[in-house]
Amino acid sequence: MDNQVMWQKSLWLLGHLSGLLLMAIPGAIAQPRTTAADLIPLNPNPDPLYLPSRPEQVTIDVDRPITLTEAIELARRNNRQLQIIEAQLQQSRAVLRQAESALYPTLSFQTNISRTDSAAIRLQNAQAQQAFIKGGGLGIPPVPLNTTSNTWTNTVQLGYNIFTAGQRSGSIQAAREQVRNAELDLQRQFEQLRQDVANDYYNIQQAEALVRIGQAAVQNSQISLRDAVARERAGLGTLFDVLTAEVQLANNQQQLVQAQSQLKTAQRQLAKTLSLNDKATVQAADPIQVVGEWKLSLEESITLAFRNRVELEQQLAQRNTALQQRRVALGNLGPQLVAGGSFNTTDDLSDSLAPRWGYTVGGQMNWTLFDGGVSRASAAQQESSAAIAEAQYAAFKNLIRFQVEQAYYTLKSSQENIRTNEVAVRQATEGLRLARLRFQAGIGTQAEVSNAETSLIQAQSNLLSSTIDYNRAIAALQRFVSGLPLNPQTASTP
Repeated sequence: MDNQVMWQKSLWLLGHLSGLLLMAIPGAIAQPRTTAADLIPLNPNPDPLYLPSRPEQVTIDVDRPITLTEAIELARRNNRQLQIIEAQLQQSRAVLRQAESALYPTLSFQTNISRTDSAAIRLQNAQAQQAFIKGGGLGIPPVPLNTTSNTWTNTVQLGYNIFTAGQRSGSIQAAREQVRNAELDLQRQFEQLRQDVANDYYNIQQAEALVRIGQAAVQNSQISLRDAVARERAGLGTLFDVLTAEVQLANNQQQLVQAQSQLKTAQRQLAKTLSLNDKATVQAADPIQVVGEWKLSLEESITLAFRNRVELEQQLAQRNTALQQRRVALGNLGPQLVAGGSFNTTDDLSDSLAPRWGYTVGGQMNWTLFDGGVSRASAAQQESSAAIAEAQYAAFKNLIRFQVEQAYYTLKSSQENIRTNEVAVRQATEGLRLARLRFQAGIGTQAEVSNAETSLIQAQSNLLSSTIDYNRAIAALQRFVSGLPLNPQTASTP
């Protein structure tokens, strides 16, 4: 209970210190929140095959501050990897519909119209005429047969596989398991995407804060250099103090340039994850503060992760798919019974008779008695696939526990670091104030001021890092437990 109260007080104090830090650092004023309309220019070109070809088409001219919630929504809508998996899900559903078509009979219709001028009949007529002439023309002259015919034939054919030795049901069940696996993969990708977006967003927050800290450090160094120069001109200081201040200023300027470069890189990384417009970039609108408490114990987090993680269900789906494919393979050795029938009509268009019709009905059984071991070998492959899925299930279970434990321990250590670094920031701030007073009074040195500035920068950076690490640990726990809302304070054991 005491630890809980201390943590709540630390959260309040951290927020208070963050506010003071924001007011003390130029450029740290919170950005105005965006609206839904403000996010429209961030959307990518609707044509996925669009490829910029001119420099002005990739020149950044849209810069928007967004919250973490808005970033996740943009990723859900625009992330290319998520779109690929959604397309794969639709593909799996189409495969299922194809497999289910075996439940129904096949019905086909064929029509054929033709005109035939028979060379054989022409030869027969010529031979008859020749024989009549050779016989002296006696008797009845032969009547020439019609050499041409115009026919119209229509056929309707119906077929159905009555018994497939389990192949039909096995194929359908395997396709359903594939659909289930694709649905689970979509959930997995979205959970992973949430964590990736959160980490990229926290990277921007950290880089922006480091830039602000760097700017404040440069200003502090400029003040120290000004004081050192004034004291040296007044004969109260030394050239060494001026050189020390100049070196400190140069170091802080270099660190500021590096922080600005890291910020640009972090912004482009988030833009890639969100699949933003080629001419857009984003800033972090959320202030740097702890996102809340993780109310679940380690044991509750582990058991909830076992229930929620789709990776375990995916392995079960893959195992079931392999078992159904085994049924399909062994079905090749079973009897296959097919029934069917056809109805046809034929009409000679050159005569006055009505069309004539006919039909055919029948059945056929095929039974492969020996196929050289192909089917049983294929079944053995699927049995191995099922065993692999079972082993991967056990491996994922161990990995899930390790991931939760690692994130949980990081969360707890970050909590302690936040408390420690809060005190360090207060002490370093007071130390810098006293060092400047001592230097201005002539009883301190510029080296003391420089050391105090360095200590304050380090303490601020440590507090920033511990806060970001805490938030990253929350995001990791949300990912590794899965199925939880964005706000961890609402997470509880069902």
